Amino acid sequence: MPRARRCLTALAASGALYLASAAPAAWAHVHASSDNAVRGATALVTFQVPNESNTGARTTAVTVALPDAPSVSTEYLPGWTATLDRDAAAGTVHSVTWTAAAGAGIGVDQFALFRISVQLPDADTVSFPATQTYSDGTVVKWDQPPLAGGAEPEHPAPMLTLQTGSAAPHDHHPPAAAPANNAAPPAKSADNTARLLAGAALVLAAIGVFLVLIRRRA
Repeated sequence: MPRARRCLTALAASGALYLASAAPAAWAHVHASSDNAVRGATALVTFQVPNESNTGARTTAVTVALPDAPSVSTEYLPGWTATLDRDAAAGTVHSVTWTAAAGAGIGVDQFALFRISVQLPDADTVSFPATQTYSDGTVVKWDQPPLAGGAEPEHPAPMLTLQTGSAAPHDHHPPAAAPANNAAPPAKSADNTARLLAGAALVLAAIGVFLVLIRRRA
């Protein structure tokens, strides 16, 4: 029995170590997300970039390839400089690169969010292959497509599934209609009339009291 227990303990420990080493691979990769990713529309896309260095190096540069987007702008991010790779002749943007300032970057056990406003393609899905550069010279490319059967590769490319529909539902809310036939002014006039009637009633009441007093003195 003691030997069997030692074997079970060793297997459990081995399994825990395996899960601990395998866990980062399941989540430690570049993600793309958007609250309103509509095909052919402009959306705010967020790239979540974690640091998975085993040497303590910092992530100092991130490049994301774009589907030749005609419209792209980047969010201001302290400590980072964003550069767009433009094709002036075609009027499109091929990629965006964020470069950390000296002494900055994504540290170990940290992640950073990089946001862009981009016009999405008219397609079912869009891929954003990314390149992550570390301070020790390590370069990791996140550019692998999904495996057969939907399995995830070792370095998957960030992807978005695009929807059909309106990109900005709030833009389609009709403005408040103006009052027909000056409906609002009559309401104000009615209020004024009520005030005049109340004032007249007070005046009549005062006159009545005055007449009563005169009669009593007489």
